[in-house]
Amino acid sequence: MRVSMKFPGEDTGPEGNVRARGYGITCVLEDGQVLEKAAANISVVRGTLSAQRAAAMSSRGRGSIDPKGGQPYAAAAMSLVFHSAHPLIPTLRADVRLFQVGDEAWYGGGCDLTPSYLDEADTQQFHRYWKDACDKYKPELYGELKDWCDRYFYIPARKEHRGVGGLFFDDMSSGEAGFDVEAFVRDVGDGILPSWLPIVERHRDQPFTEAQRNWQLLRRGRYIEFNLLYDRGIKFGLDGGRIESIMVSAPPLIAWKYNVTPQPGSAEEEVMRVLQQPRAWA
Repeated sequence: MRVSMKFPGEDTGPEGNVRARGYGITCVLEDGQVLEKAAANISVVRGTLSAQRAAAMSSRGRGSIDPKGGQPYAAAAMSLVFHSAHPLIPTLRADVRLFQVGDEAWYGGGCDLTPSYLDEADTQQFHRYWKDACDKYKPELYGELKDWCDRYFYIPARKEHRGVGGLFFDDMSSGEAGFDVEAFVRDVGDGILPSWLPIVERHRDQPFTEAQRNWQLLRRGRYIEFNLLYDRGIKFGLDGGRIESIMVSAPPLIAWKYNVTPQPGSAEEEVMRVLQQPRAWA
């Protein structure tokens, strides 16, 4: 395992002024038998909103944010990304985060799967886990966050979704949501590994072919395309963040081939149909 630590740290703007102070820990496991790459980031930051960040928040309906920037903020986040060496074990991405400006605090987070091959039992179990977690707070919460996840993790240029979804939420506060969002976010953080580990145990010892491994590498190309072109968190981090921590979520090996079309009736075509048209899993 490779571990790097930044404590404390500074983010300086182009004029040399300090825009953020904080600390973070990044842990990376590479070349494991199950996990080809696993990354965990924890960061706590205080700083001043840049005009770019403030404009992005203001455009999402945050009336208390001055789009010109300059307001002090505090942020904390934990993120996990696990890329398996086994093509039948889906990639797991999850995070929980807090962003505070003045007396207002907003929470975000989620947990989702990106499989190379579709296993309906895996996907149903994963979604049922998160539906049960959501039902403790509001009956319709799972459906709202599942739909949000499907909308967010979408690659317009490809007309397909990055994975089979899960939960996603952003800019959520207890006053607006009508339930204890902080408690819910704690439950999401505690539930990340239990929602995924049963899938790992079912598949880790199964044999796989070179063709399946090659398909996994092709699908990872889509993962990177989404992250670099559309992911709001990565764009936020690239505005002055630590580049190694931001890009640590990238899979270790990726392949691109021109105009790959799965064979009709194949397992590869099956997963593509689901990525193009999400299903209700729970």
